[in-house]
Amino acid sequence: MMKLTKIKLYDLAGAEDNRRFSPNCWRVRLALLHKGLPFEAIPWRFTEKETIAFSGQGKVPVIVDNEEVVYDSWAIAQYLEESYPEYPSLFGGEIGKSLSRFVTDWVEAVLNPEIVRLIITDIYSHLHEKDKDYFRQTREKAFGATLEAISADREQRVITFGNSLTPLRRTLQHQPFLAGQTPAWADYVVFSSFQWARCVSSFPLLAADDPVYSWRDQMLDIFDGEARKVLAYQS
Repeated sequence: MMKLTKIKLYDLAGAEDNRRFSPNCWRVRLALLHKGLPFEAIPWRFTEKETIAFSGQGKVPVIVDNEEVVYDSWAIAQYLEESYPEYPSLFGGEIGKSLSRFVTDWVEAVLNPEIVRLIITDIYSHLHEKDKDYFRQTREKAFGATLEAISADREQRVITFGNSLTPLRRTLQHQPFLAGQTPAWADYVVFSSFQWARCVSSFPLLAADDPVYSWRDQMLDIFDGEARKVLAYQS
């Protein structure tokens, strides 16, 4: 087996370098750990577009693997699976890949839009000063409301959010992880959204007796507790 070159991962950070809160970047970080591939996670901020201009776009995650540059978390996952087939699979075959695509789409279309409304002001408070104006302007334009108005009703919205997690709870009644007996991409993509909230907000999304909370705790412990090593809250 050839010697691996350390992959560079451009990873969104807050005011502190060790506050890594992007759900999309967390998916990739966990995928790299799952594959057992050496990598360096380089802190990046929203306004540092020139740093990743080589990728032809302005968002993270971006990985650089030798001469290969890949962006977008799903594209990166597919790249890792295809480029390193001898390492543990993220999907478990074509059927698993298709189901993982569904989970990814559900997270992006349903889960993340709900979470961001609950934590958007907390995200803002943890940003580097140079990112704050950019974040406020772009998010308020997208939502058509101030950051404060977006999350003003979060005490009520979190109840609806909790109810929406019923499919996760039902699945976790039958198996320890969403992917089965061991975690894989489906777990990483869902967990990363909860890790996003945990890294910036003390507002609790889950009750301690929720099976999803227990699953999240298990996910925090995988890979020698990698997800516990960054700055975060206990919520």
